[in-house]
Amino acid sequence: MTENITEEKIYSSLQKVYDPEIPVSVVDLGLIYDVKIFENWVGVKMTLTTPGCGMSTYIANQVKEAILKINGVNECDVKIVWEPKWSPEKMSNEARKKLGM
Repeated sequence: MTENITEEKIYSSLQKVYDPEIPVSVVDLGLIYDVKIFENWVGVKMTLTTPGCGMSTYIANQVKEAILKINGVNECDVKIVWEPKWSPEKMSNEARKKLGM
């Protein structure tokens, strides 16, 4: 029997995914905009800190791989969007402290 897939499990898994240039998770950076769950499929809408980020494919793949490790998830789609634009205000308080902001 498959466990229920929840947003909490998805965000918990994504806490282990880091932007390689910033020592903070994609969740704490505020890069995850939306999560959709439909049966065993998960869709993630996310952004990056800058549109010209050369690591966009790498980060999106890391997000996808982390979600596919969740019990019950068979498919995952990650969409990178640029609106709304990311800003440091989207970061968690923990991320701000870690980065000295």
